[in-house]
Amino acid sequence: MKIFFTKVPDPIIRLVIVFGVFFGVILFVRGFVIPKELKEKGIHRTSAIERELASEIHYAGSGICAECHDEEYDLKNEGYHQKLSCEVCHGPAMEHTEEPDDFTPPAPRQRKFCPECHTYNPSRPTGFPQINPVAHNPLRPCIDCHNPHDPKPLTVPRECSACHAQIAITKAGSHHVMLECTVCHDTPDEHKSTPRLIRAGKPVKRDLCASCHDKDSGVKEVPKIDVYTHGEKYVCWQCHSPHMPEVNHE
Repeated sequence: MKIFFTKVPDPIIRLVIVFGVFFGVILFVRGFVIPKELKEKGIHRTSAIERELASEIHYAGSGICAECHDEEYDLKNEGYHQKLSCEVCHGPAMEHTEEPDDFTPPAPRQRKFCPECHTYNPSRPTGFPQINPVAHNPLRPCIDCHNPHDPKPLTVPRECSACHAQIAITKAGSHHVMLECTVCHDTPDEHKSTPRLIRAGKPVKRDLCASCHDKDSGVKEVPKIDVYTHGEKYVCWQCHSPHMPEVNHE
């Protein structure tokens, strides 16, 4: 054994000693310091359940609201707020369900509440209703015009930028600024009222871009290419941003 240790470098011996001490400390702490209820899963789970059951309940859950407010509940479940719990807007309602005459949950009527979700933010999904609260019907509470349980717009948006503001801003700085959206996109009337169900169409062939950009096109003062050889099998917008075609995806 002595001969073995004489052949092992000192740094390795010191490292083995350090690891030995480290694991020894871990075993000591686990065996004598950590309480039993933290080591045994069954005990830990039981104590956690008991602790949570002892906590005061504040939220009732959306389902119970339907027992008294069935009209509002059904209206909400058919609209864009169907995935939104009632208590997101009205606050914790457990006390109200137990003593409805003594505890009335708040109904947000201030203008500042709805913009929490609907103020314009470019990170939100395309088509999500967004506004500039400074310019959109200033000083008026949102519920003056919109039913919060069925928050459909009062009028169908007339411009694509109402929902696609970020795309409109991008397009405004490109050579396609004068091109109407409907030149490239097929937009059924239903898309304006139910945009998440009825989508606007995108070009699926190269012919649309070729009508302006093919070398044989009659449109003047635009970049020209041989549509049969340029890009081969790919649709143009798979390489070029259609809203700012100066930018190439490659």
